Amino acid sequence: MAADGQLKVLTTLDHARTQWYHFMAIVIAGMGFFTDAYDLFCISLVSKLLGRIYYTDIARDTPGSLPPNVSAAVNGVALCGTLAGQLFFGWLGDKLGRKSVYGFTLVLMVVCSVASGLSFGRTANGVVATLCFFRFWLGFGIGGDYPLSATIMSEYANKRTRGAFIAAVFAMQGFGILFGAIVALVVSAGFRNAYPAPSYADGRAASLVPEADYVWRIILMFGTVPAALTYYWRMKMPETARYTALIARNAKQAAADMSKVLDTEIQEDADRAEAVAAGGAGNEWGLFSRQFVRRHGVHLVATTSTWFLLDIAFYSQNLFQKDIFSKVGWIPPARTMNAVEEVFRIARAQALIALCGTIPGYWFTVAFIDVAGRFAIQLMGFAMMTVFMLGLAAPYHHWTTPGNHTGFVVMYGFTFFFANFGPNATTFIVPAEIYPARLRSTCHGISAAAGKAGAIVGAFGFLYAAQDPHKPEVGYKPGIGIRNALFVLAGTNFLGMLMTLLVPESKGMSLEEVSKENVADDEEATA
Repeated sequence: MAADGQLKVLTTLDHARTQWYHFMAIVIAGMGFFTDAYDLFCISLVSKLLGRIYYTDIARDTPGSLPPNVSAAVNGVALCGTLAGQLFFGWLGDKLGRKSVYGFTLVLMVVCSVASGLSFGRTANGVVATLCFFRFWLGFGIGGDYPLSATIMSEYANKRTRGAFIAAVFAMQGFGILFGAIVALVVSAGFRNAYPAPSYADGRAASLVPEADYVWRIILMFGTVPAALTYYWRMKMPETARYTALIARNAKQAAADMSKVLDTEIQEDADRAEAVAAGGAGNEWGLFSRQFVRRHGVHLVATTSTWFLLDIAFYSQNLFQKDIFSKVGWIPPARTMNAVEEVFRIARAQALIALCGTIPGYWFTVAFIDVAGRFAIQLMGFAMMTVFMLGLAAPYHHWTTPGNHTGFVVMYGFTFFFANFGPNATTFIVPAEIYPARLRSTCHGISAAAGKAGAIVGAFGFLYAAQDPHKPEVGYKPGIGIRNALFVLAGTNFLGMLMTLLVPESKGMSLEEVSKENVADDEEATA
């Protein structure tokens, strides 16, 4: 169909006033992301405790910690599962429909979240192995939420506020991170008061009470609560009109579904519905076709590369987070605390970071995405991240001297504020808008998987690379040092800024208009 042959149900969706069902969709899709963030990031709150419980040797002066390979497995296996889930469920969402697959990912997340907390074994390796197994499949379910949540929200929204709605779904990630820190604070405070213990320095064996093993299990399992609460509402959501009309070829059903949702009567034009059922414009090309490469090849390069580069920087924050926390006094040396106290201190620091830097950045994007546009916000975000990374790297020795740590925290906070008020949000939004309906979930999944590949590089590649060249941590080989790693990350952000130049602007356009889905190949060639 040509542009003037748009289905009435899609035109109605594009011009619908913002109403209750939009907010319901944000909450239903957003709670998935809330749970995703909780499940992905809560492991960093308890990994120190796992080291103390399963790897402490009381003959040593310092409490136990996870060996490098075990730490990489525990923290990274969910990222690997997420990458696989993004590719698989992204593809499945275009084949079977957004709604049916959406429910399955949530069930998988609930089951594997509980199973992670119930990880069993007689030895440390046994517990870690079962934990890693269930966290991989937890990540697999989380991976499906990325393309499906973004696609569902983009296909439900009107074109005027679509960016803000998708950004609001993604912004729930910030609340999920904060909720994880709050749960860890409450659980650790409760156990700390119920089972008082000396610091490791004052009593090595007594500093680790047997009940501490319950702390990490409760924290991991608590992620099932928000996911389970939204399952019923997910199943009540109708399939998106764009999937029903453009992929399932049932425009009348799409009109009936949206009539109920919008509480208005939508009468679909019979000729247009018949044209869609017969194949529309005849654009049936697939992901690996010449037509896709010509229309969207550059777009796919742009969305995958920018998300990959962004996540390298975003997930490398653990490089200097532990140094910041210890130098400003938020987390004292491990030997001066007992096991449960350390969880409490780490959770408190994470909550402060989430409140001051993470959450505000997300909501700045919600406020300005449909005003400034996706392109401008992403370009600005990468540029400011580059500037602040250089501001951390160039005078790094100045920041590490006593009296200057507060300045380091401020610079660090601004770096990740502009990640969230910038590419961390826009790389999620853009792939849900610029691809045709039959490939939208697939292409979003590919873009998101590229991001998770960057996350793995950032979280673990740089963990090894940033080791001090003269005095690396126990179990690690010498690296290039934190200062040089920061320079590399600044270069990564600059490259992300350059790749953003390939990203198209989709502000205020219908999904069919921006993806040229309603334009036939011969029409495009003569345009």
